[in-house]
Amino acid sequence: MNGETLHSIGDLARRTGLTVKAIRFYADTGIVPPTDRTPSGYRRYGSDAVARIELVRTLRELGIDLATIRKVMDREVSLTDVAATHAEALDVQIRVLRQRRAVLTSVVRRGSTPQEMELMHKLARLSESERHCLIDDFLDAVFDGLRDNPVFAAATRSMTPELPDDPEPEQIEAWTELAELSQDDDFRSALHGMAQDLATDRAPDHASGLPRILAEAVRAEVVPALEAGVEPDSAEAEPIVAALALYYAHILGHQAAPPDPALYRGLAARLEQMNDPRRDRYLSLLAVVNGWQAPESLEPVLTWAVEALRHRMHEQR
Repeated sequence: MNGETLHSIGDLARRTGLTVKAIRFYADTGIVPPTDRTPSGYRRYGSDAVARIELVRTLRELGIDLATIRKVMDREVSLTDVAATHAEALDVQIRVLRQRRAVLTSVVRRGSTPQEMELMHKLARLSESERHCLIDDFLDAVFDGLRDNPVFAAATRSMTPELPDDPEPEQIEAWTELAELSQDDDFRSALHGMAQDLATDRAPDHASGLPRILAEAVRAEVVPALEAGVEPDSAEAEPIVAALALYYAHILGHQAAPPDPALYRGLAARLEQMNDPRRDRYLSLLAVVNGWQAPESLEPVLTWAVEALRHRMHEQR
């Protein structure tokens, strides 16, 4: 053997940390055959056998089966191809484990029933095409009859979740809750009503210098009042309420001006309808799924405006 030092199976076991039984098994299966044998039949191994055993041990620790390892050792397949295949398999396993962890974490946090847990598990396992179908069905219900309205092209895109290929656990958890919420018929109906209102809540021109859409007008007027600590029932709130009521009258095409009680009642009802916490929750979950910045809630603005309107309505009785 060209003067190469050969090792007994015991020496090889000490060098590699494997048992004699394991090395004998690899030899018998042809994965690490002995380099030579003594006249009495004892196996002897060269330095190449040490390297082969180290490779076998590494591949086994990575979860690769013996049949594939033998093909690698016999050069029937390349190590690179085997590594790529198993890396892809591990990616799938990791995604599955993340989904399971997200569902279990959500069950603990929400105190879910077995039925709710089953639904969350089903939603977390949906394929990309199945997720798109579910959300398309939801948005079709929300914007039913309004798809041709140019106002809603951007709105539809802005309400569509896109779970990344390798989502974080919190994104999976957000997706399952969002998907569950999208199946709530009452929520769908409420959003559809908001969408219909939005289609008519656009002033024909910039009334009082405010934005064209009611929600934007309320935000523009009320946010500065909130920041300044103006109370809804204070005298300082009066011009804000008057401006919003005048704007609303302009949207409706009414000639009535504040302090018309019917105008206040109509505007208060419209803002209360907009102030649905499920809408804020959907948008917050959407931001997590899509990796967007968390949106600002309209709830404080709408609550302040409704309280201010109702205070004036009470004074007018």
